[in-house]
Amino acid sequence: MLLITSSINLKIPQGCSDAVLVKNLYLSCDPYMRLRMSFNVDGYNFTSFPLDSPIEGLGVARVVDSSHPDFKEGDLVSGQTFWEDYSLLKSPKGLFKIQQHNDVPLSYYTGILGTPGATAYFGFHEACSPKPGETIFVSAASGAVGLLVGQFAKLMGCYVVGSAGSKDMVDLLKNKLGFDDAFNYKEEADLAATLKRYGQTCKFLDAVLINMRLHGRIAACGMISQYNSTEGPESLKNLFLIVTKKVRIQGFSVYSYYGMYEKFVETTLALLKQAKITYVEDIADGLESAPAAMIGLFSGRNVGKQVVAVARE
Repeated sequence: MLLITSSINLKIPQGCSDAVLVKNLYLSCDPYMRLRMSFNVDGYNFTSFPLDSPIEGLGVARVVDSSHPDFKEGDLVSGQTFWEDYSLLKSPKGLFKIQQHNDVPLSYYTGILGTPGATAYFGFHEACSPKPGETIFVSAASGAVGLLVGQFAKLMGCYVVGSAGSKDMVDLLKNKLGFDDAFNYKEEADLAATLKRYGQTCKFLDAVLINMRLHGRIAACGMISQYNSTEGPESLKNLFLIVTKKVRIQGFSVYSYYGMYEKFVETTLALLKQAKITYVEDIADGLESAPAAMIGLFSGRNVGKQVVAVARE
């Protein structure tokens, strides 16, 4: 790890209009960021991280100075920032003002009330078009998105099965988060048979397709198992089952739903206050802990949403 230090004037530079200077409080570690560390990102809706510059990512921050009419000193905001103590955001288009923060920890706006939460909410309710009584399978179910998808599904009256990478995570899904059942995929030699055993109808996707029911739906927001692959994308063997079982696979980006963001926050905040959903965070302290926290996502070390606390308030 290379640590670079520099000083910054905590005032917006003269002539820099519509900018916001923020003190970063919490940073979000998200799997998609690994893709931006590659030089070849053709086909994606984002670019590679520029060399010799701080990593860009989602976070929660407090406004220190502003020349933007929508933000003032002291405002709490969530959105795109950089992995550093202070950031000058010259184009804060994706910045949201946090209106209600006394009832929940600020770090929640990197997760359940931020992009991962919105991904779970819109992916389940909009992309999946679920119905009460249906069976839902959630892969990576103990991660920031999966643990919420399972709980949204239970609130709708669905039967929910999740997969995770350790016994402790499986216990968390069944005993704390309300999943009907869960299994450790690392202990299963035949994933297709495993899914069939649990009444279910990459490696997972092939197994899922075998067990899909007629007119089933699959929502895909990412493929973390592929991000560090040195052998190229995995091929599918059972793709024709999409035709015979009339399966709909819907890839989606949460940014397509940001026009509904305020409704999502209002709904999810109410569920939190009513204790109808449980949220789990894995917080690493200090900016220096961010690289290890990020790497840990790909070995399944984190339980719940991985967050880096740069400065607690």
